[in-house]
Amino acid sequence: MLEGIIIKGIGGFYYVETEKGIYECRARGLFREEKIIPLIGDRVLIRISEEDNTGYIEKIYNRKSQLTRPPVANVTQAIIVMSIKNPDINFWLLDRFLVMAEYENLNVEICINKIDLDDKEEISLIENIYSKAGYSIIKTSTKTNEGILELKALLKDNITVFAGPSGVGKSSLLNKIDTKLKLATGEVSKKTTRGKHTTRHVELIELDSDSYVLDTPGFSSLSLDFIKSDVELAKYFKEIYKYSDKCKFISCLHHKEPGCEVKRQVDEGNISNTRYENYLYFLNEIKNIRRY
Repeated sequence: MLEGIIIKGIGGFYYVETEKGIYECRARGLFREEKIIPLIGDRVLIRISEEDNTGYIEKIYNRKSQLTRPPVANVTQAIIVMSIKNPDINFWLLDRFLVMAEYENLNVEICINKIDLDDKEEISLIENIYSKAGYSIIKTSTKTNEGILELKALLKDNITVFAGPSGVGKSSLLNKIDTKLKLATGEVSKKTTRGKHTTRHVELIELDSDSYVLDTPGFSSLSLDFIKSDVELAKYFKEIYKYSDKCKFISCLHHKEPGCEVKRQVDEGNISNTRYENYLYFLNEIKNIRRY
């Protein structure tokens, strides 16, 4: 028996990395009977068949965490990558990724890539918005190598979701961090100014011992249908939730209610208008989802 970690799953086959190499495995029938689906990131115990050197997953160890989007186990943090230019930063999409990461209760870092393409004014604006929201930002460039060593240090001893839309340079950053990877990278489409998809499936990429990255397919839109009620949304905007308990009404949605502390903090500049407007947009979206 060997211990390992599932790094990829395709068509009922699971690829398990062990100290003796990667084995193609199937899951035992008992998992189906117990309605347990092996996930990428699962720590497992496998039995190797001497006939064809393939394996069977005999045991799935307890998961420390489990994400639904993408379906993966034992992730410890999320790094959300956006580019400053080519394509331009999309605050609406960034906040959507942040809501998902907060929902999954992950530690979050924001990575602003391609900073060699812009002056410092736009970057300062972004830092101002998200530092108020309680996030730290790492600035990177694969052209100048700025921030690459800092990003590599963040990834050490973690299983990290590397999330962000296509074209922002996720695969290029990973190639810089580990030159052995040689992940496919795509140019940004001149017609749409969006990235061409290069990552086709969810897979754990090993950087070094106990350091893995989940390079997820690029997203252009993400549903918020996992949020069960409009009141719940504020929990996933850290700076809004911080002031929520000071509102006049316990069920305040921070929209049109009187005595709203959140709106007062927006007026005073302690909560970014950009973030607040995205919150209201998401709030309306969730109301429409619940309506149907």
